[in-house]
Amino acid sequence: MKALLCKELGPAEKLVVADIPNEPMTPYAARVKVAAAGVNFPDTLVIEGKYQFKPQPPFSPGAEMAGVVTEVGEKVSQLAVGDKVMAVLSHGCYREELVTPAAGLLKVPDGMPLKTAAIFPMAYGTSYHALKQRAGLAPGESVLVLGAAGGVGLAAVEIAKAMGAGKVIAAVGSEEKMAVCREHGADEVINYSDGLKAQIKALTGGQGVDVIYDPVGGDLFDEIPSCLAWRGRVLIVGFAAGTIPQLPINKLLIKGASAVGVFWGAFAMREPVLNQQNFEDLAAMWREGKLKPRVSADYTLEQVPQALHDLLARKAQGKLRVRIADV
Repeated sequence: MKALLCKELGPAEKLVVADIPNEPMTPYAARVKVAAAGVNFPDTLVIEGKYQFKPQPPFSPGAEMAGVVTEVGEKVSQLAVGDKVMAVLSHGCYREELVTPAAGLLKVPDGMPLKTAAIFPMAYGTSYHALKQRAGLAPGESVLVLGAAGGVGLAAVEIAKAMGAGKVIAAVGSEEKMAVCREHGADEVINYSDGLKAQIKALTGGQGVDVIYDPVGGDLFDEIPSCLAWRGRVLIVGFAAGTIPQLPINKLLIKGASAVGVFWGAFAMREPVLNQQNFEDLAAMWREGKLKPRVSADYTLEQVPQALHDLLARKAQGKLRVRIADV
C-alpha cells in the first residue's frame, strides 16, 4: 500500500511517499479504500508537532477522507462492504487504504460523489456546529465571516444563508476572492485590508453584527469587538494567521457579548448523536442545492507538500484535495 509518511516532525518537505504493509483488521474497525482526501490547516500543524493531537513518527498525516468499505470487523453491524463513507480523523488519511474504528465513519449522502465527500465533513461539520450549537444563530441575524474564501469560510457563508441569516458579510483579502464569495451567496463582501470597523458599521447602520465567525485570528482579531452588535457572539474557530490574539474582554462586557470556542472534533467525539443529526441536516441542505463544496485544486500523494504550502500561502478558494484512487 502506498502512503505519505511523516518520518520526522518538521516542514512539509520532509514528507515522503513509501510502500507500507496493510494494517491488520480489528473487531470494531472497518477497512476503507481511500478515494480522495481533503487538505486542511491542522495537517500543517500535525506534521510539526504543534497540534492538540501529537502522533509519533512515523505516521501518515491527513485528517479528512472519503472512500469505500472493503472489509468490516466481526463486531461491526452498522456498515457493510461496498458502503461509501467519509470521515475526519486525527491523522492517517493520506494513504491508499486505512483501518479505522467504524463508529467514526459517516455514510456519504445518497448521490454525493466521493470526490465531493472527501472535502465535505471538516469544513461543513465545523461551520454548522459553530453556527448552530455554539452561536445559536437565529433567522434574521447578521453574520460576518472572516477568511470567507477558505474551506470553512465558504462553508460558513453557505450554511448561514441556509439557516436564514438576514445578512451574511464575507471578509477576504483580494478582489478575486470577493467574487468567489458572491458566487456562494454572500450578501455583502468586503476586503479586510481596508479595515473592518468602518466597513461593518456602514453595512449595519452602526449596529454591528450578531455573529462573527473567525478561523483566522492574528492582528485582524483586534477589530472584532468593535464590530459586534449588542449580545453579539464571536466564534473562535482557528488561527490560520499563525498567531493567537488577545481579547479585550472589557469590550465584550459593555456589549453583553460572548466569545465562544469551537472545537468540532471534540464535539463529534463527545456528542456523536447530535453530530450525526448535524450531518443529516447538512445532507438535506446539499440535496436542496444550498451547499456547493468548491475545490480550487487537486494534487497527488506525491504533491501533498506543495498542497500544504499552497494552503499556508492562502491560495485556496474553497478546499484543496488529494486524489488517491478512482473508486
